[in-house]
Amino acid sequence: MKPGNSKKASVFGLALCAMLLALCASAWAQQPKVPRIGYLQAPPASAVATRTDAFRQGLRELGYVEGKTIVIESRFAEGKTDRVPDLVAELLRLKVDVIVTGGSFATGAAKQATSTIPVVMTQDSDPVGNGYVASLARPGGNVTGLSTLAPELSGKQLELLKETIPKLSRVAVLGSSNRSGNAQSVKETEHAADALRVKLQYLDILSPKDIENAFRAARKQNAQAVLVLTGPVVTSQRTEIINLASKNQLPAIYDRAEFVEDGGLMTYSVSSTDLFRRAAVYVDKILKGAKPADLPVEQPTKFEFIINLKAAKQIGLTIPPNVLARADKVIK
Repeated sequence: MKPGNSKKASVFGLALCAMLLALCASAWAQQPKVPRIGYLQAPPASAVATRTDAFRQGLRELGYVEGKTIVIESRFAEGKTDRVPDLVAELLRLKVDVIVTGGSFATGAAKQATSTIPVVMTQDSDPVGNGYVASLARPGGNVTGLSTLAPELSGKQLELLKETIPKLSRVAVLGSSNRSGNAQSVKETEHAADALRVKLQYLDILSPKDIENAFRAARKQNAQAVLVLTGPVVTSQRTEIINLASKNQLPAIYDRAEFVEDGGLMTYSVSSTDLFRRAAVYVDKILKGAKPADLPVEQPTKFEFIINLKAAKQIGLTIPPNVLARADKVIK
């Protein structure tokens, strides 16, 4: 090859490489950004696994493929609510596009940490009262999602206990006074107790060490049953609560299906899995351009009454046929 031709070939080769690099760079630049979702829960991952699965299912139903068209950054405080703000800060450093929160502690921490990143709450008991949204119809800020605002549930739970145990006269109520919505639930329980002529004993659960003491106090006051209100500590320690209820031969009703699925006696509650599945719809709308301020907060629409006959047998309790007939699900 002549020297001139060799030089021309070299120039042509460089130009071709430059053109190919430019085309590749252009293709890379045109690749859509994969949305990154922050998923935050105060309880341990194992305690809320069914809810997390329901959220993922909701995303799949909308066509998202985790790891390809969407990335989920999950963080769990393992029942230690003081860790929640640090986990929010960690998600913000990852520059997530949306934060999905699994309870009031998580929602409050996210709301305090950012006013720009959209926050989708999945089960806050009183979003207006907590200051997370201006109203259910028009949230007005960066927070929207789903509420469990149904304080009348605890009254209904007491009614079911009374129907199950007709001679019921004393009930221990386990709850966390620092949980949003607790006061409303207790008030509704008291209204029902007056009508049913049942005396209540409220036992505050603020840390895991309070649980055994609570059951000891319940037995000392001759409680005949236990009504368990929700809260991060209660949820994270549900195995211990279930075991202590069984050990003390105390029929218990809970406000989360996971308790009954893990061996608890019964629940009448908002369907958590339904709420978490519906949270995916909010995420989808926000990723497509909707503003949280304009997305109304939705209230629960699905409730479930579940009875575990194995648990009943363990404590020698016979569930009346009329109560069994009303159950949405019976675990045998």
